[in-house]
Amino acid sequence: MPDKKATLQIEDVALTVSNLDKVFYPSSGFTKGQVIDYYIRIAPALLPHLSGRPITLKRYPDGALADYFYQKECPSHRPEWVPTVPIWSASNNKNTNYCLIEDIPSLVWAANLAALELHTSLSLAANMPSPTMVVFDLDPGHPATIIECTEVALLLRTIFENHQLASYPKTSGSKGLQVYVPLNTPTDYYKTKSFAYQLAQILEAQHPQLVVSNMKKVLRKGKVFVDWSQNDEHKTTVCVYSLRARPEPTVSAPVSWQEVERAWQTKDPSILTLTASMVLERFEKYGDIFEPLLTQKQKLPEIDVK
Repeated sequence: MPDKKATLQIEDVALTVSNLDKVFYPSSGFTKGQVIDYYIRIAPALLPHLSGRPITLKRYPDGALADYFYQKECPSHRPEWVPTVPIWSASNNKNTNYCLIEDIPSLVWAANLAALELHTSLSLAANMPSPTMVVFDLDPGHPATIIECTEVALLLRTIFENHQLASYPKTSGSKGLQVYVPLNTPTDYYKTKSFAYQLAQILEAQHPQLVVSNMKKVLRKGKVFVDWSQNDEHKTTVCVYSLRARPEPTVSAPVSWQEVERAWQTKDPSILTLTASMVLERFEKYGDIFEPLLTQKQKLPEIDVK
């Protein structure tokens, strides 16, 4: 296949992109060019959630179903206008220079590297010890599906409502569902991880046939693993509006609690299967329904484990 290249004039940057006709999603024929187009068009929603956060690029040079690799260290060949931020890695005893993706040229540059998936820190680089949110990553163990995840998500929402906490669901874009609680107030990862683990244990005790809090995969069969461990200064989680590497160009997309309820009631997983084109249409119609994660201020409550 010829290496089709083009030069895009984005803001004040002339950016060369390549292999635009290469199929990245074989089930639908979705190409690298369409990946870049998606990220340009979703940028108004996506960039505020990327801004200021260290990012791990998950790169798929030969498409979504081929080999991939994670890139935490920002490539040395990056353009000078892609900023980086040094984050100390105790395990490596050195700084890792993460990319910061804060404008459309940087986003297109990352997409041109075949970074289909964008994984961000729960912290802003300016204050890494303090997460701005808590995430509950609901991962179904076969034969459980996203439908079982909706039941667990609704159980979590009830707990949050009992403590006057607002929460926001999004699809993982893969198998599961994620629930976020914005904080944007002083805290630390010991508190947020402990909070998430505590709730996972409570749900497991109350619904042992549905929920598991232990990370061992052998225990997850037919249950939903409430992954509390993502609440960690040294981990990144798939960002809202990021594409995922699946047969179709699905997106980790924000959804309403009404949609979660409807999926649970109808047992219809298609309600929570959102592709790039669908997400663009939703954004045009509803705006960024995940925007409260950026500014809404809440504090973690004390949870009674009894």
